[in-house]
Amino acid sequence: MKVYFNNSCKICKAEIDMYKKEQIKEINWIDITNNNLAEEETSKNSKELLRRLHVVEDEKVIEGAKAFLVLWKKMPKYRFLYKFFKLPIIFNIFSIGYEIIAFFLYLKNKKQLKH
Repeated sequence: MKVYFNNSCKICKAEIDMYKKEQIKEINWIDITNNNLAEEETSKNSKELLRRLHVVEDEKVIEGAKAFLVLWKKMPKYRFLYKFFKLPIIFNIFSIGYEIIAFFLYLKNKKQLKH
């Protein structure tokens, strides 16, 4: 599984660094900052990659709140988050909250876009 994240965003980096400490061998962490290969692998442009977290698992690109569910499911220490946030009504609230936060992080970090 590949996780595409913005290492240039202090908030994003802090969260991903916390997950990296779990040293899950099946997870390959990929910084999307000025990364043309990430764009090719996900079929997303730099703006789309910057806008949300992306995961590629079984050749399928998953983004946003669903990407977090896939990530947490793979991590024993965070599996409780998967179990809680996958509940339908909770997931809907989580998705909305994620989109709001991700939008403001995007606005804060969009200056790093190369175009």
